[in-house]
Amino acid sequence: MQEIETFEPHEEKYLLALARSALSSAVYNKDTPEPKPDELSDKLKITQERGCFVTLTFFNRLRGCIGNIEPNGPLYKSIINNAVNAGMYDPRFPKMSASELEHINIEISVLTAPAQLEFSSPEELLLKLQPCVHGVILKNGLRRSTFLPHVWEQLPDKITFLEHLSLKAGAGKDDWKNSEIWTYKAVCFKE
Repeated sequence: MQEIETFEPHEEKYLLALARSALSSAVYNKDTPEPKPDELSDKLKITQERGCFVTLTFFNRLRGCIGNIEPNGPLYKSIINNAVNAGMYDPRFPKMSASELEHINIEISVLTAPAQLEFSSPEELLLKLQPCVHGVILKNGLRRSTFLPHVWEQLPDKITFLEHLSLKAGAGKDDWKNSEIWTYKAVCFKE
């Protein structure tokens, strides 16, 4: 599996500010800001393509989380789009209001490219999974779901984790045993 690229503190701070600015613009129906090329480090420019998620919390409770596993353009643009979508279009929540904005905390997860995890039995799969290291994608026919690595903190038992992931995909809770499993790593930073 590919190793995750880390970011300098000033790059993390910049990306978090960019996400907040995009979210604020969406809440107030303003145009989304576009960074100037000289504001971007080489790592963040056009050539940097990674999957990423933006997670919003409101008083430590999930308020929105949207992302893309596969790259769909430069990282900074994905962060802008995912911040807006997490706040305004996550189907689990109503659109964010201006009164919520000041209490929102933003977390960004930047992903490595997913790699299929080969296993010949459910027991072997359980041995290969690394809690708090692996983000996991479950593919079962047309059904697909993912949990970021930090979800292990809420679901530390491997079987429970996989059962919830399977249910999230709309499959049966034991369908993880005969699904494709892909893993990735993530670097996370938050406000």
